[in-house]
Amino acid sequence: MSAMLDQQMTMWKDTQDELWQAVIAKDSRADGTFVFAVCSTKIYCRPSCPSRRPRRERVRYFGSPEAAEQAGFRACRRCHPKRTTFTDPQIDMVQRACLYIETQDETSVTLANLGEHIGISPFHLQRVFKKVMGITPRQYADAFRIGKFKTRVRESGSVAGAMFDAGFSSSSRLYAHAPATLGMTPATYRRGGRGAVINYTIAPCSLGLLLVAATERGVCAVKLGDSVAALATDLTREYPAAEIHRADAMLSEPLDKLLNYLSGKQPDLQLPLDIQATAFQWQVWENLRAIPYGETRSYREIAKAMGRPTAVRAVARACATNPVALVIPCHRVIREDQSFGGYRWGLERKGTLLGTESSVALKDKTRVK
Repeated sequence: MSAMLDQQMTMWKDTQDELWQAVIAKDSRADGTFVFAVCSTKIYCRPSCPSRRPRRERVRYFGSPEAAEQAGFRACRRCHPKRTTFTDPQIDMVQRACLYIETQDETSVTLANLGEHIGISPFHLQRVFKKVMGITPRQYADAFRIGKFKTRVRESGSVAGAMFDAGFSSSSRLYAHAPATLGMTPATYRRGGRGAVINYTIAPCSLGLLLVAATERGVCAVKLGDSVAALATDLTREYPAAEIHRADAMLSEPLDKLLNYLSGKQPDLQLPLDIQATAFQWQVWENLRAIPYGETRSYREIAKAMGRPTAVRAVARACATNPVALVIPCHRVIREDQSFGGYRWGLERKGTLLGTESSVALKDKTRVK
């Protein structure tokens, strides 16, 4: 596996090197192909921006201005990257779709009417939007409105007012959208999962062995390891009072999705979840799921995005206690110096995951061009 890790990490580094060279050269030929963002200032620019170049470890790359803004960055007032013509018609298509989503309330945006507004089939729009943004139009709409809701609450202190300002027609609509955005369900398992029935399966994968466990509500555990016995024991230790059974056939669908994800065939991994968490953990995991496929964030960036810049260690603990590896992509969080930091399932697996995601994202971007 070390040879695979070396190959994947070389591909990941080469991608970063190529984009960085365009930035430091202020290469105007790269304008309209990507934007770069500076973590310390939360500003994003076009590659040819005349501003002073930041330290490399503070730079992140995005395929469009909308993707940068989705991650919490704002446009540079010197180079005006939103005025750049992204020559790729698919980038322009996604930009128009995002603008339409942002100006509608949550009941009026469907894939069908969005496709009608843009003038293409809903299926084609969904596929292109995922490639460019890393998420679906529905996920973008949910994330946009949840983010707007949270901003309005902080500004006004009024939940009801913030809810309507964000475009939600009722409190039930708000809470119905929260699970998809935050990755949470109402169920929690106190006292070791007493009364819960948990089924699980274990299968070989590119990272060793993969365990997937679920209740009737959704996936409650995803684990990586090298021993069937050790993985099963770890699940029992996590839910000592639950009724646990191995049921391979029942979990074929989530297992297939996870295996496809690991092989780079399914970048957008969405599974129903049934997991327990504190409010802080949910907030961290929400930010992890917002990291686009093929990109990374530092622990400090996550803390800042939450409005808790000093909570770096708490963010790291929340990543370490993530019960559903891959579904909540804690492997996309690294240190500010670009080293991997920690990973519950081993740094070699973390490196392989990052390498696969980076290479698939680069291929997709090249294919779109």
